[in-house]
Amino acid sequence: MRIVKLTPDAIEGILENMLKRSPSSYGSYEADVAAILDNVCKNGDEAVFEYTKKFDGFDLNAANIRVTDEEIEDAYKEIGSELLEIIRKSKENVRAYHARQLQNSWFTTTDAGTLLGQKVTPLDKVGVYVPGGKAAYPSSVIMNIVPAKVAGVNRIVMTTPCNKDGKVNPAVLAAAKEAGADEIYKIGGAQAIGALAYGTDSVPRVDKIVGPGNIYVALAKKAVYGYVNIDSVAGPSEILVIADETANAEYVAADLLSQAEHDELASAVLITTSRDLAEKVSAEVDRFTAELERKDIIKKSLDAFGYILVADTMDDAVKTANEIAPEHMEIITKNPFEVMTKIKNAGAIFIGEYSCEPLGDYFAGPNHVLPTNGTAKFFSPLSVDDFIKKSSVIYYSKDALEKVHKDVIRVAESERLTAHANSMAVRFKEKD
Repeated sequence: MRIVKLTPDAIEGILENMLKRSPSSYGSYEADVAAILDNVCKNGDEAVFEYTKKFDGFDLNAANIRVTDEEIEDAYKEIGSELLEIIRKSKENVRAYHARQLQNSWFTTTDAGTLLGQKVTPLDKVGVYVPGGKAAYPSSVIMNIVPAKVAGVNRIVMTTPCNKDGKVNPAVLAAAKEAGADEIYKIGGAQAIGALAYGTDSVPRVDKIVGPGNIYVALAKKAVYGYVNIDSVAGPSEILVIADETANAEYVAADLLSQAEHDELASAVLITTSRDLAEKVSAEVDRFTAELERKDIIKKSLDAFGYILVADTMDDAVKTANEIAPEHMEIITKNPFEVMTKIKNAGAIFIGEYSCEPLGDYFAGPNHVLPTNGTAKFFSPLSVDDFIKKSSVIYYSKDALEKVHKDVIRVAESERLTAHANSMAVRFKEKD
């Protein structure tokens, strides 16, 4: 990995380079995505079947688009009891964590005769997209479905691509059943997002779409926002490690590569106050990469978006990390909890050398659907909050309204909204 002295010019160049990874930077794909969505909107199932044949090689139709109970039973047999038990443990950890996020409706009253409050209601129908391209992700199934179930969503509709034989990855199907998906459809890509957003004869329209995907999926979600809600327009995966001279170079290198292997656009950054550690980590990265299965992807990722930054002080390291606002942040320092208190911008924070990033991906409980490309400055991880909506509740008795009605009329008149003023005045015209 390249080793760079941390300077204002260096960080400016790195931030500019990172932004190239944003889905918003790939406008050349937008016309293709728009054409697919338009076709699905106008022609429904016919368009979905056409694209599935074109992109996945399977003759999809109304009779085989939905995954059957028999297919799910077969999936359970294929994955075996060991993986199934781990999926169940992971699901329970995710459920327990997200259960703490539940919000309740609340109301407050006054002696003057008013009641104000907030009514919390789960979304009715949610679509969950699960990718099926370069790898299968049962972990994403759990992370997207379980919070929706905890929130009380009534109907969870999952879509995921099938292979040319119409088969869906068995681990994905088993995870979906365990997590609580109500129905699963064998469609992927932008056409799946269009089907969920607009509805077809086979696929119901949903209220919100969540879940990761490739650039076509990301841009499709961006395009249908407004027809439905979405979780986010997610970019490629990223990790940033803050480390000092006490860190284990082998651990740091392994953790950096755990994200670099996702795809060629993934980003892996180490910020350290130790030049010696920087050189050791770089050597370990080279050693690991030569042995790993996805070495070609890793090399492209690190060549384009991999950095080891050497900072003068830990404060400089923290400042830079907050500016990058990474999806995943590991803190491997002498006093990691102290450093953690200074972090403002990160999707997920992993503290200490035994809290490696894959723990969060698969098992610990917090959600692994996280803000990317610097959006951790203003976005949060997927949570139960993403699957609820809130309604304000207002009640005034006649006496309570009479005490304030002239104030309301005065404000309405100042805005020249006379119908607003009249709505208030008509209730007390006999007294006024």
